[in-house]
Amino acid sequence: MSRSSHSLSTLSVQTIEPLERLGLRLRAHRVHREWTLSEMAERLLCSPNTLRALESGKPGTSIGLLAHALWLLGEIDSLDSVAPAPAGLAAKRRVRRSAAQGAAGVIAEDERDF
Repeated sequence: MSRSSHSLSTLSVQTIEPLERLGLRLRAHRVHREWTLSEMAERLLCSPNTLRALESGKPGTSIGLLAHALWLLGEIDSLDSVAPAPAGLAAKRRVRRSAAQGAAGVIAEDERDF
């Protein structure tokens, strides 16, 4: 039985559609290798229903399972291109916060308006 989450039930189309496209790409890789759903699920150590959820782009599917699937398909390096680090971090330099930004982890009053 899956766990429900209020945050997942309110996802926008701009969030859901890329997940669905990612799931379709994973399925295309599996089909290209001529693996059945059951064969790949066995290799991933998950149930066929869980793999179906991943290939459908269901947002509640584990990110660990996604990484494992990418590894199994020989595409794990593509994960590095997701949300590239800002230029300061890419150069392995320490990024300093300005005093005006406040302490790390503290939500400013203007950020509370949602």
